[in-house]
Amino acid sequence: MPALTTESALQSMITEQQNTASQALDSKSALEIATTINNEDAKDAGAVGKALPQIAQAIDAVADALARGGRLIYVGAGTSGRIAALDAAECPPTFSTDPKQVQFVIAGGEKALGRAVEANEDSTSLGQHDIAKLKPSKKDVVVGIAASGRTPYTVAAVEYAKKKGAKTVGVSCNAGSPLSQVADIAIAAEVGPEVISGSTRMKAGTAQKMVLNMITTGAMTRLGYVYGNLMVNVSPKNEKLVERAITILSKAADTDRERAKEALLKAGKSVPVALIMLKSGASLAKAKGMLKTNGGNVRRAIESSGSAKPSGTR
Repeated sequence: MPALTTESALQSMITEQQNTASQALDSKSALEIATTINNEDAKDAGAVGKALPQIAQAIDAVADALARGGRLIYVGAGTSGRIAALDAAECPPTFSTDPKQVQFVIAGGEKALGRAVEANEDSTSLGQHDIAKLKPSKKDVVVGIAASGRTPYTVAAVEYAKKKGAKTVGVSCNAGSPLSQVADIAIAAEVGPEVISGSTRMKAGTAQKMVLNMITTGAMTRLGYVYGNLMVNVSPKNEKLVERAITILSKAADTDRERAKEALLKAGKSVPVALIMLKSGASLAKAKGMLKTNGGNVRRAIESSGSAKPSGTR
């Protein structure tokens, strides 16, 4: 396993360098500080853009894993772990996925979500122990997130998962890092030095969130949980989301609000089933069967009917 704790290795990382654009930050006005941060944040999209081929590989790997009953498992420490937890938590309400499909492991456990438990990130044994509890296998994809790319906890967890046959992805902000070397797919968004030197909750954290958004959104779209660009797998569990579901159905089926609402209620608040009914004219039972037969892919289910109604048909 590569050496992870040498002083020279840490000092050579671009995320640890001093940012010349923010020197004398403490002497600037509030507007100047905000402007400096904003100017640096603007570099994130370009850095992530350079890693799009690798992000695409991760999207396909995750989609394939979920399609065959596997899981996406995130692992990280500190800010990286909290970003991973956020993305995992947002998948069920957005795409109606089972919470077990996208999971996270964070150094220090769930208590680390609310307060810093940073010492745990230095432990390789804890990284191996925590990921081992989820029993990663060849059906799964394990994504390690570390701005530096050298966090011992995360690198060890990814290395363990890889030995167990899982497909592994490393998301970092330093090219050629130990995490990149261990992972099957290396995603490095080189955002450069932070406005506050070494404070990787800033540009690096933003870039990591962008990457994770792309991976899960891309994978769920590939699985057919998105129709066009509409969030048809949304779980309407409160008033706002019910209204959103009705709007989505109205747009997707090119129908009026009342008809969309009626279909949603008839489908037991399942937006995909309601859309299949509206677009194909199928009964409730048949729409459910079509969705199941097509692995939850809404578009394929609609097209499989052979009688899909074109947009505008009432």
